[in-house]
Amino acid sequence: MQKGQSLIELLLTIALVSFFFPALLTGFVSTRNNRAVRDQRQLATAYLNEGQEAIRVIRTNGWSNLSAGTYHPTVSGSTWILTSGPELIDGNFTRQIIIGDVKRDSNGNIAQDGTLDPSTKLITISVSWNSPFPNSVSVKSYLTRHDSNIHTDTTIADFTPGLSNPSTAGIALTNTGGGEITLLGAGGGKGDWCKPNLSIAALDLPKNGVANAVTAIEGRAFAGTGDNASGESFANINITNADPPATSILGTFSNYKTNDVFGEAGYGYIATDTNSKEIVIVNFSSNPYTEAGYFNASGITDANSVFVVGNTGYMTQGSRLRNFDLSSKSGSRPAIDSDGIELSATGTSVYVSGNYAFVSIAGHAKELEIVDVSNPSNLQVIGYADVNGQAAYDAFVNSTGTRAYLATGSSSSQKEFFIVDVSTKTGSRPTVGSYDANGMDPNAVTVVTNNKAILVGTGTEEYQVINITDETQPARCGGLNVDSGINGLASVLEGDGDAYTYIITGDSSSEFKIIEGGPGEQFVTNGVYDSTVFDAGANVMFNGFSVNHIVPTSTSIQYEVAVATAVNNSCLSAIFSYSGPYATSSALPSTTSNPAYKNPGRCLKYKAVLSTTDPTQSPILYDINFNYSP
Repeated sequence: MQKGQSLIELLLTIALVSFFFPALLTGFVSTRNNRAVRDQRQLATAYLNEGQEAIRVIRTNGWSNLSAGTYHPTVSGSTWILTSGPELIDGNFTRQIIIGDVKRDSNGNIAQDGTLDPSTKLITISVSWNSPFPNSVSVKSYLTRHDSNIHTDTTIADFTPGLSNPSTAGIALTNTGGGEITLLGAGGGKGDWCKPNLSIAALDLPKNGVANAVTAIEGRAFAGTGDNASGESFANINITNADPPATSILGTFSNYKTNDVFGEAGYGYIATDTNSKEIVIVNFSSNPYTEAGYFNASGITDANSVFVVGNTGYMTQGSRLRNFDLSSKSGSRPAIDSDGIELSATGTSVYVSGNYAFVSIAGHAKELEIVDVSNPSNLQVIGYADVNGQAAYDAFVNSTGTRAYLATGSSSSQKEFFIVDVSTKTGSRPTVGSYDANGMDPNAVTVVTNNKAILVGTGTEEYQVINITDETQPARCGGLNVDSGINGLASVLEGDGDAYTYIITGDSSSEFKIIEGGPGEQFVTNGVYDSTVFDAGANVMFNGFSVNHIVPTSTSIQYEVAVATAVNNSCLSAIFSYSGPYATSSALPSTTSNPAYKNPGRCLKYKAVLSTTDPTQSPILYDINFNYSP
């Protein structure tokens, strides 16, 4: 029995050994092979990392070393170079570096189709081996040129040489922020809007009335001084085109209490509190001035404001906008739209631009209403703005009819100056930017040259200059204390480039005052700045440029860039061909359709083309930077 058990145990032992021994042997072999694979992968990874370092050194030695193709790195002296084709290392490892071109789409993103980017390469490095088993490791990356070389134009000294180039025209170089390019005459006059002063002699208006309204055209200002019974209803002021301008009273007109005035070459218009003659037309052809005609609006409410365009007059009367016929100035003038148009609340001022009237509103959440006047016999309210302010007392609209500027009542929790986007006239119009007058209670607003707005009123600083270059963040840049208060404001850009604001104050001995605007000459709507040549000293790749500029509504800047090779080792005789135009910062191409454009190249020029359709707005170039690489 024991012998039988021993035989069975022996057979079981043999069976177990025959079952486990092959598995154990396979495990030993597998462990040995895995160790070998791991060792080979570590070695291949080291060769891969070495390839990455080599390609960076080769890039540093010169971007031109990196042309599309398949290579391997080779030591040459104390550096690395690329040798065509893959390489075999230690009889087992194959290493290769594949350099590929990169294209970008119109948004600058890397894409399969698009424009060749001469400053970016796709680098694929791989190492493969066959023993003990076939395997490989690889890595892909994008390599770009060095961007440590920057050429910058930003100061007065940088920009000044370009002003002498024959093709530079219509450009002014200002020094508001350390040196910037803008349109000639964008400032107007010889003063600085942000540093206003009252050095020009003031004018005492006749009698002792409180001046409460002013409007102006070139060479004339028209003031209403009938806020009480002690003054003239209307004064026509002559302003000479001299330096400084001189003022004198050409004539006056009395007998009405004045709420607003408007003037043109031969006639003046008074908005009154007279029930039978809400608008009175004043004839300047004889002196003393005479009453030529009037408009008797329906109802008994006073006229708050008046505005004239061609043969049509507009007035706000309480909460109604009315228009009347001025094809003749004599006698009773008829209404055009018989009942006018009802506004949301009291219309405090009206400003007409094109086919639209813009009315500031007091007493309603809508501080601005837009009225379509294209059909004079059927006025229609089509848009509005709720600027979250107090009652609006004045509105100004730019010459292109794309921006409305509102002056609203003082509030400790709300702002008083608002920029409204009225490029579209219908529906609710958005507020672009706003400004806190810091305790001043505004009466009037205007926009002048060089991207500045003027807000006037009573309390604290009564004359405030607002920089609206960045419409989203209007900011004070200057002001004046006029303790007697400012009741009205008008602005003029003269044909010779001089720019002024006219204010009427509570100073009974010198109600009418003049303030001169910023530096400039004859205003232009288009200008070109042509830079001088930048010599990089050797052929380099100009990768791209970046700009710091402000481009307000109704303005534009376009950039053109030329790169050329030197002629007789000098950029002075280089032939330049421009790429572009570009509206903002951009990469630069390596080629264009014109063979004179050479990038890489040694010589660089650029042009900045500035334009505006609004004389109150100008684009500004603060600085431009060019990135280039060896």
